[in-house]
This record gives sequence, structure tokens and C-alpha cells, in this order.
Amino acid sequence: MRDVEIFPLPTKLADKIGMSEILENLFGSRERARLLRFFLQNPEQTYEFSEIVKKNMLKSSKARRELLNLIKMKFAIKRTRQGKNFYQLNQEFNFYPELKNLIAKSNVYPQCGSLGKISKIGNMKLAVISGVFINYQKSKADMILVGDGISKARLKNLMDNLEAEIGKEISFVLMTMEEFKYRLNMLDKFVLEFLEGPHEEIINKVPGLKQFIANRK
Repeated sequence: MRDVEIFPLPTKLADKIGMSEILENLFGSRERARLLRFFLQNPEQTYEFSEIVKKNMLKSSKARRELLNLIKMKFAIKRTRQGKNFYQLNQEFNFYPELKNLIAKSNVYPQCGSLGKISKIGNMKLAVISGVFINYQKSKADMILVGDGISKARLKNLMDNLEAEIGKEISFVLMTMEEFKYRLNMLDKFVLEFLEGPHEEIINKVPGLKQFIANRK
């Protein structure tokens, strides 16, 4: 099937409306948009209803109503095992390729609003994203965070919100500034591959880092 062509919004309107909000308007509700994105991002997985609600930070009543609608549309499938109901994407759904392509386009920075809260979890020196955020499948992680005095509670809350927003589990690496400098001086393969590959900077307060990476290319 052919790819769906996504026409850009006028600049002023695009500045005011994030992609998540556009999807919510397009699909009718925040709950439906999150469920669609969640199933499309995890096409092989099956989930219990309580797990779906928790991962997507939804209210049970609204999520149940939307899930039933998706089943009626044959977008999702309900299976019963040992007396428990499980739900998963129907990959035979007629518009599966087009919807997956549309959802993929919505996961790119700066369309994830929760990324703006990274600076609030501690004394952040560096926050860089790749992987699921920019649709770069070769990346070994989605995010590297470097900082001191990081609040574990705020970090967990941030990750929960991001995962609910993009519909997929995020793999990240957290380091102190001392550990990051050590790994950089040791030419750590993982760190260098991440920073030399496709990525986006959210925060960069590490003096000379850009020049260091540029000199290696």
C-alpha cells in the first residue's frame, strides 16, 4: 500500500498546536488517540485492560468505551485465556499500514510535550534523544540523561508520562556528570555511537561537547 501523504499545517497554526493535540482532534478524543498509538506501537503484544489503562494514564470508564469501539471496528482483538481478557492490535485491519505511518510521524521531538519537564527532575547537564523519538531504529537507546541530584520520583513520573504520550516503553541511560566525563574520556563506544548518530538535544550544558563530537567526524 502507498504511504499516506501528510500535508504540513500553516506555520502559525503548527506553532500553536502540537501533533498530540492534532491527533486527539483527528481521532475524536485523547483516549482514542492514545489507544490507537499504543496498539500501533506495540503490534505484537497482548495486554489486560488494567495494564492498558495504567500505561496510557487513562480513566477506566472512558478507556473501556473507546476500546469497545476499536474492537467493533476490528482494529483491536479481544482474546480470553484462563478466564482473563487480553487485547491486541488486529494487524489485518484494512488501514493498519497507513495508521502506523501516521502515528510514527507524531513521535518526533518537539511534539512530545513532556520532554519540556526534563529540567525539573534535577541538575541536568545533558539530555539527548534518539530511537523512538526520531524513528531511528538503529539506536541502542532512546535517551541519555546526565545530571546530579536527580529525583527518582520525578524521573519515574517523567518516564511514565512520556511512555503514555508516545505509546511505547522508553529505554534510557542515566549518568552522573562524573560518570559521563569518565566514559567520554575513555571513548566509550555506546556514548560515542549515540552522540555521533542521529539525535536531538533537549539540554546541553556540557562545555566543549559539541566541538569534541564534531572533531571526531
